[in-house]
Amino acid sequence: MVFKLRVTLSGIKGFFRVYHVNGATTLYTLHKQIRADLEFPQDQLIMFKGLDFEGAVVGRWGLFDLGSGTVDQISLEKAVKAGTDSFVYFYDVTNKKSVNIQVEGEAEGVKVLPDFPVLAETKGPNPIEFENGYVAFEDLPETQRHLPGEADDDEDYDDEDLGEEEEEDGDEDGQEIYDEDEQ
Repeated sequence: MVFKLRVTLSGIKGFFRVYHVNGATTLYTLHKQIRADLEFPQDQLIMFKGLDFEGAVVGRWGLFDLGSGTVDQISLEKAVKAGTDSFVYFYDVTNKKSVNIQVEGEAEGVKVLPDFPVLAETKGPNPIEFENGYVAFEDLPETQRHLPGEADDDEDYDDEDLGEEEEEDGDEDGQEIYDEDEQ
C-alpha cells in the first residue's frame, strides 16, 4: 500500500509538503528523506510521536527505544495499524522543533513505490525561512493582504497622494529659498 502524507507547520498556511510513501518504508527512511528535502540539521536527536484521530499518543519512536521501538524497526504501515492518524516529527528534540505529518490515507492512482518517500507536492519555503521571519501571503492579516500597487482599504490617503512630497527648499509663498553664499 502507498500512503499519502502531508507535512505542515502549526499555524502556517504558506507551507506544506506531500509525500507518497510505501507502507513498508521505515520511519527512519522517512526521517532521512524529510531531513534532506527540508534541510534539517543532521546532528540532532529525532522522534516521531504517533497520534490517533483524537490526539491521544499511540507511540513514540526515536533513534533509541522510547518504549514503542526504534525508527528503524517501525514501518509506516505498522504505525498506521497501531492506530496512528498523524505524527509530530521532532527534527530537533533538544530545541523542540517539529513539523506535523498527517496520514491522508492511500495515495490513489499511485503504483507500488520503492522503499523511499517520493515528494509529490510542495508549497512555500523550507521551515527555517519561517524561523527567520518569512511570512507567507496567506498568513498575513486580512488588512495587509494586497498586491503591490493596490491601495489598502484602511489607509487614510488616496493613490493620488502617493507621489506628492513636500518641497524642502520652498517657503509658504512658493519662492525658492537659497543662501546668498551658494553658487
